[in-house]
Amino acid sequence: MTVMATTQRENGSQRNWTFLTNHAHVLLAIARNPTARLRDVADEVGVTERAAQAIVADLEAGGYLQRTRVGRRNEYTVNPAGRFRHPAEAYQHVGALLALFAEPGDDSPAPASSSAS
Repeated sequence: MTVMATTQRENGSQRNWTFLTNHAHVLLAIARNPTARLRDVADEVGVTERAAQAIVADLEAGGYLQRTRVGRRNEYTVNPAGRFRHPAEAYQHVGALLALFAEPGDDSPAPASSSAS
């Protein structure tokens, strides 16, 4: 179950929001399970499968992911050396975000780490 922060507006309506974008959520889901089907990633993130495909395409084009065909499935490799896109965080590597959300007891430097491009 996804829990989102809710903000009450002056007009009485509510607005749901999270700190991370869907792109970050997809990257984290793939980092946790590099052989996951996009259908499962979409369910975990709370987006449609088509949206997950578009996000993965964006992440691949940006150099954050590499897709390898293994039989009938895809396997993804995350590039932890990729930098954040926003100028305010451009000095940081996404590997720091991956490490922040790594599963407890995971001693790897970043989930699904790979060689830097």
